[in-house]
Amino acid sequence: MQRKTIQRQIIMDVLQRLHHPTVIDVNTEIQKNHPSISKTTIYRNLRQMYQDGMIVQLWIPGDAERYDKGTAPHYHFKCRCCGGILDVEMEYLCDLNQKLQCGYPHEVERHDIAFSGVCNDCKSS
Repeated sequence: MQRKTIQRQIIMDVLQRLHHPTVIDVNTEIQKNHPSISKTTIYRNLRQMYQDGMIVQLWIPGDAERYDKGTAPHYHFKCRCCGGILDVEMEYLCDLNQKLQCGYPHEVERHDIAFSGVCNDCKSS
């Protein structure tokens, strides 16, 4: 694990404020107050923070790569109308990893499930 840097703290502060941001979202927010921090520095730090287990990368089909400050295993929902990404509050199916591993020679570390549909705000509009 690398040492905690000022840039890393600034990135984490942005992740605390924004909900499932893309790299572009993080960069845009940081440039408002810290224009000297380059996009390369942001990419490198996000990658390292993910590798260190400080944040989670989200791969949602049809969407840009996003980041989540919530590292506890959980699922996501993407609204097809507004594009919003929401956390899904349901039990994480830990045994799903073991079930897959029983039938295949792979070492399963985690799984990601993203639901899609229409969020309540869009449904009400």
